[in-house]
Amino acid sequence: MFAYKLDDDIELKPLSMEHTGALFSLTDKSRERLREWLPWVDNVTEETHSVQFIKNAIRQAADNGGFTAGIWVKDELAGVIGFHEIDWHNRTVGIGYWLGKGHEGQGIMSTACRALVDYALMDLDLNRVEIRCATGNHRSRGIPERLGFVLEGIVRQAEKLPLGYVNHAVYGMLQSEWKLLR
Repeated sequence: MFAYKLDDDIELKPLSMEHTGALFSLTDKSRERLREWLPWVDNVTEETHSVQFIKNAIRQAADNGGFTAGIWVKDELAGVIGFHEIDWHNRTVGIGYWLGKGHEGQGIMSTACRALVDYALMDLDLNRVEIRCATGNHRSRGIPERLGFVLEGIVRQAEKLPLGYVNHAVYGMLQSEWKLLR
């Protein structure tokens, strides 16, 4: 994937090693808010952890298994969005995302997520996109709901976070549905 401009201020760029410092800094300054919903945050304690994350993202893209992009707002890293491993046989993919402190509530993630859903279902010709969010994470759940995803169910105690297990809301979008919403 190459850099993709979403509007005058927002751009998606694949993560590269040059983004290590910005990624670690954003994670670190957003740590308290992110750790409520993301189990990996407490394990990112130094820049080398961000290096490993970026290396894994580069490897996944090279293997045609998905990609991870930084969300840049006015040339500042604001968050991360990407495909979990693409299941090419079943033509499905999950999308994961997070925004750093100070970037929430501006429509940034909805814009970025809309672009990835469109890319997955129209350009890659996948049949299904899934988004899973902790049931209590109302900001994250608002994104698939705004984009017209269908709430397909709740998976009980799906993820262990620092404060205990959380249930996941599972949202799905099919290519046929997306074509009607575009």
